[in-house]
Amino acid sequence: MSTVAVTRLEWRRLLVRPLAWVLAALTLAWLAWNFTLLLGGFLAGQIQRAALPDGPGFIDLVGVPLLGQLAQLAFLVVPLLCMSVIAGERRNGTLPLLFAAGVPASRIVLGKYVAVLGWLLLWLALTLAMPLALMHATHFDWGKLAAATLGLALMLAALAAIGVACSSFASHPALAAAAALVIALALWSVNLGAQMAGINGGAINWLAMSTHLQPLLRGLVSSTDIVWFALLIALALALATRRLNADRERG
Repeated sequence: MSTVAVTRLEWRRLLVRPLAWVLAALTLAWLAWNFTLLLGGFLAGQIQRAALPDGPGFIDLVGVPLLGQLAQLAFLVVPLLCMSVIAGERRNGTLPLLFAAGVPASRIVLGKYVAVLGWLLLWLALTLAMPLALMHATHFDWGKLAAATLGLALMLAALAAIGVACSSFASHPALAAAAALVIALALWSVNLGAQMAGINGGAINWLAMSTHLQPLLRGLVSSTDIVWFALLIALALALATRRLNADRERG
């Protein structure tokens, strides 16, 4: 069985399980409501901003804040989406069947990760469709929107990798979701103490996810930020693969 086959199987499971549909419906409804509120505030302040030559535009006041709200929802949505990808297989006793079929642990991890990531990128695309629907009615800062979208895609990819890793270590999906949530929040806020102490350039700030996402949301693309997300994804998937290899050896 190839990685594509594992991805296709996991994608079909996501489509038939009600959890993914409920999460998509509830979160997109919430984001649509907030998009309406942000758009109303933007339209109400157009006259005041007309006097400012370099004032914030549609992307600054509507597009980026909407993506920021999606980022907040992702801390809850991604752990719930990933909790059963491997822990569910282990709990239902179907993980040994994948091992018996000769599927390497790396393909299992990568296939399930790609399926979850595909769902998350579709979620991101549907959110982006809201501000993009007004692209012909207002001025668009495409560079800032592209940078913010890249930042959200990298964040979703990192959270999905953490979720898959936690699911590979947990014996129950609920434990996997709780562990992924705690780790993600810890990575986001690990530098809060340093910032309160006035330290903004230390190693602990580099470890924080917020340090690397916030510049992208402001339109600043840095190779350092991209590499940080890539390293986190690679580390999480490597740990998940190592755990599944250990399960195979014990089995």
